[in-house]
Amino acid sequence: MTLEDLVRLRRARDRMDREYAEPLDMAALARTALMSPGHFQRSFRAAFGETPYGYLMTRRIERAKALLRRGDMSVTEVCLAVGCTSLGSFSSRFTELVGETPSAYRARTHEDGAVIPACVARAFTRPRRTGPPPAP
Repeated sequence: MTLEDLVRLRRARDRMDREYAEPLDMAALARTALMSPGHFQRSFRAAFGETPYGYLMTRRIERAKALLRRGDMSVTEVCLAVGCTSLGSFSSRFTELVGETPSAYRARTHEDGAVIPACVARAFTRPRRTGPPPAP
């Protein structure tokens, strides 16, 4: 993989970070990286260790956790606010990454983390896959 490929992949990843709540498909992200969809997906996984879809969903779940901690939105509202269109898929992915359902996460107290600076909290609350690592 060339340095130019990495720059283009970072551009697509940055777009996912900025536009996580927008409807992003692989073809649009591949165009951002100036690659075909198949090459983009293979290159993204090789560069960042996860698929573009997995990365995008991790960003969405990360933002969902912050919205759920606030407690002023329902799980359905949070699901739609982070760009997911299916409550079932959102709940399944949330549970897979966080280890509890969105409703359970929203219902419990989050006061322990209130005194932790946001930059540190993000590092420790970033969703992590709980299953086996993806096959190469």
